[in-house]
Amino acid sequence: MESNFQLRFSVNVWCAVLDDQLIGRFILEGRLTGEAYLRFLQEEVPRLLEDVPLNKRGRMYFQHDGAPPLFSREVRNFLKYRFPGRWIGRGGPYNWPARSPELSPLDYYVWGWMKELVYSVKVGTRDALLGRILDAADRIRNVQRKLQRATRAVHNRAAACVAAAGNIFENQL
Repeated sequence: MESNFQLRFSVNVWCAVLDDQLIGRFILEGRLTGEAYLRFLQEEVPRLLEDVPLNKRGRMYFQHDGAPPLFSREVRNFLKYRFPGRWIGRGGPYNWPARSPELSPLDYYVWGWMKELVYSVKVGTRDALLGRILDAADRIRNVQRKLQRATRAVHNRAAACVAAAGNIFENQL
């Protein structure tokens, strides 16, 4: 008898979007803690940013959501040091509003696109899920025009948010 449910396993994936570039597709193994995330920021992010031109790295902002591991004191201190005045997140110089996925290209575009690619076929094992995530990220990375349109849409989305006084605005886009 065939059953239609997915086995329970989870994967933490880190990606970034910068202009028309998908950066990374890093799998954060194990339970995500402040210590693990800090280690990732210190050891992996510099490697993932190697292909980003130095002048662009010096101007970019680092943004993340308010998940507890991303909000640890050590993480915030590191971001203050590594991205002085250029990071967006809970406790940062630019506080990111809670529940505001409609303003982040990763949230309003890339993650949905990735999920569509990953789950177009039933995934039965964690290894299969990992493989599909990596393949999906590679496919997304190769469609730079779509990524650039998504990042440029931030301006229109922010203007719509301001016009709606911070209320729901996606129906106006």
